[in-house]
Amino acid sequence: MVFQIPEGLHQELNPLAWMVGTWRGKGRGEYPNIEPFEFAQEVVFNHDGRNFLNYFSRSWIIDADGEIVRPAASEVGFWRVQPNNILEVVIAHNTGISEGWVGTYDGPKIQLVLDRGYAAPSAKVVSEGIRLYGLVAGELFFAYDMAAEGSELQAHIWSSLERQSD
Repeated sequence: MVFQIPEGLHQELNPLAWMVGTWRGKGRGEYPNIEPFEFAQEVVFNHDGRNFLNYFSRSWIIDADGEIVRPAASEVGFWRVQPNNILEVVIAHNTGISEGWVGTYDGPKIQLVLDRGYAAPSAKVVSEGIRLYGLVAGELFFAYDMAAEGSELQAHIWSSLERQSD
């Protein structure tokens, strides 16, 4: 599939143009006191011509045959490019958590570090996080390391997603 910069994309977003679109695939997850799991995921990056990307991710727990067992995590947010290859990202989760992330991009490689978080009174507290996004062999690779509920920073989820044709 030949890549083209999306029509109407704000020029500040050109470094992230490769992300725009819908991505689907599968991943794995683990964490202390949680049984290892597999999930299906859909991630959408789109824009409305302004200088930020809209972000939406949803996932489903799947069984060994790849069949959906139940809904899992959902996230919505906004990605903003700043000078000197800096990114600012805000994400809200269906679990009652909101986060601010700051990081860098270098071509199709993005690394974000949790800057600040908010947890609703009933939500788990995430104290530290690192997110990695990259274009690997034409797929969107995603990894999330997390420290939550007294556990140290460690691998939590990772996935590879294929670009969907529009």
